[in-house]
Amino acid sequence: MTISTGDSLPDVTMVKATDAGPEQVQSSEFFAGKKVALFAVPGAFTPTCSAKHLPGYVEKAEELRAKGVDEIACTSVNDPFVMGAWQKADGSEDITFLADGNGDFAEAIGLTMDGSGFGLGTRSQRYSMIVEDGKVTELNVEAPGDFSVSSAEHLLGQL
Repeated sequence: MTISTGDSLPDVTMVKATDAGPEQVQSSEFFAGKKVALFAVPGAFTPTCSAKHLPGYVEKAEELRAKGVDEIACTSVNDPFVMGAWQKADGSEDITFLADGNGDFAEAIGLTMDGSGFGLGTRSQRYSMIVEDGKVTELNVEAPGDFSVSSAEHLLGQL
């Protein structure tokens, strides 16, 4: 079942990319007590993700924080080393990169996609959401191949 606005996020282990290396975090702890702008991409370093999705959040980080967002996070079904390399290459310190290497989070919220036709296997769909104290208050899931409602600009309009 796909997560919906008003639902609480499931509790799964994710891995935060840090300068000191991978750090396991429970989603229930990460999202507790704060407002988080979360966006998901099918893959780090992939064309739309690197050229449009991530750069929008890097550029709009200050505006998101000014509208009450405590943390901005990006997740993808990639290992923490890839997510850490992507953060260093194209990200910023304003964004927390959460690796969902086994796809547990994407599967638990019902937002997986089959990327096997591109050699990617099971990945996360492209989406954005606002999570307040672990509860989804806004959810924007892209149609396959689209990039509009999960953008930083669209999410800013919802705050």
